[in-house]
Amino acid sequence: MNPRNILVLIAAALFTAALAASAQEPSSLGADTAMADSVAAEVDDALAREEFRSLDEDVQSLKKEVLDLNRDLFLLEEELLFPANSQVAFFVSMDVGEYFGLDSVNLKIDGKEVTNYLYTQREADALVRGGVHRVHIENLKVGEHELVAVFTGKGPQVRDYRRGATISFDKGIGAKYVELAISDRVSKQQPEFVIREWE
Repeated sequence: MNPRNILVLIAAALFTAALAASAQEPSSLGADTAMADSVAAEVDDALAREEFRSLDEDVQSLKKEVLDLNRDLFLLEEELLFPANSQVAFFVSMDVGEYFGLDSVNLKIDGKEVTNYLYTQREADALVRGGVHRVHIENLKVGEHELVAVFTGKGPQVRDYRRGATISFDKGIGAKYVELAISDRVSKQQPEFVIREWE
């Protein structure tokens, strides 16, 4: 039996007892009516609290369902916009980062600019600590393609630094992953920018 039904039964019992007592003693009718009113008010308050609690649980359940639906829609959108057989994903990674502080990455595929990503200090720090960032995802047809990546940031002696790297790659059937790796070349005390395909 749920709490609401129990409260209704208690209220009914108290109200019946108050009516029976008032029928026996007419002089105490005013006091019994006040007591019945007080009991009815307490029951109404308890019912309102229970109804509010039930409403809050419904809202929380609905919120969870909306979040789940949003996640499912995002996955479906990714699947529809970037089917696995034509998908190429580009990732940026950094190794050490002593000779280069990353500010932005600009990508061109087959001469067309596809993204220009500006990094926050927090994102750049995450890359230095070993993080990998998916900077862009693109649908490409099967065949030969050229990627030009331009890296902008602070180089040695905290000077403005801008370097590019180019790769020609063959897009076959199925997804392809390309890493834009920034590493330190200690021998020359310069950053090195390498583009490589993941197998």
